[in-house]
Amino acid sequence: MHCQPRNKHEVYIWSKSNQTCLICDEATDSPSTVCNACELDLPWLTDGCRVCALPLPMSGLICGECQRSPPAFHQVTAPWTYSFPVDSLISRFKHQGKWPLGHLLANLLGQYLQDGFDNAELTRPDRLLPVPMAAKRLRQRGYNQAAMLARWLSQDLDLALDEHMLLRPQDTIAQQQLAAKQRQRNLLKAFALAPDAQVRGQHLALVDDVLTTGATAHSLARLLLHAGARQVDVYCLARTPKPGT
Repeated sequence: MHCQPRNKHEVYIWSKSNQTCLICDEATDSPSTVCNACELDLPWLTDGCRVCALPLPMSGLICGECQRSPPAFHQVTAPWTYSFPVDSLISRFKHQGKWPLGHLLANLLGQYLQDGFDNAELTRPDRLLPVPMAAKRLRQRGYNQAAMLARWLSQDLDLALDEHMLLRPQDTIAQQQLAAKQRQRNLLKAFALAPDAQVRGQHLALVDDVLTTGATAHSLARLLLHAGARQVDVYCLARTPKPGT
């Protein structure tokens, strides 16, 4: 008596499937889309300013700029410095529509933040707020990379997300083209809160791809604090080093 089916089909076992690393294109048995070697070789930011995450020679310090002129935000959390290959991965995600690269970086950022929550080094915010993009630039690019990062983080970390609280009614010059003081002037009155925004007493976290001078984060944090927010943090993929270092 034959109780077993006679047809012998190949069975797909997901736990034994090999994926391709999105960085080196080599096969990997890691559950994520990056191999262990490439993940270890990323430019991890180990020593940074306790406030703005500017790379410093030692950990536990506050940079001179944050001491002279404290920003409105409480703390920046960024896993990497803006250097190879993270700079290339972000650029391809941001300007070439390589969304899997952005998803990979968001997933790793989510793991980094979760470790901080678990170790009580970070406190969970009430809501994630992506840095808004002006309507004209959004039409040209077709998507807001900060909003995409915030959606992925919201799913991975089970955090509330509000994509409509922050507005950018004015289409300013791209920040990359400007020096630090010019960036601050460029952002005067660039942002606004939605008419029905409720922020009083809330701990909020801004989400962006890269923090350069911190002018954008400072302007948004100041706007939120003036509206009654209790604390504003910043989550981003990478922090640029000080020019010349």
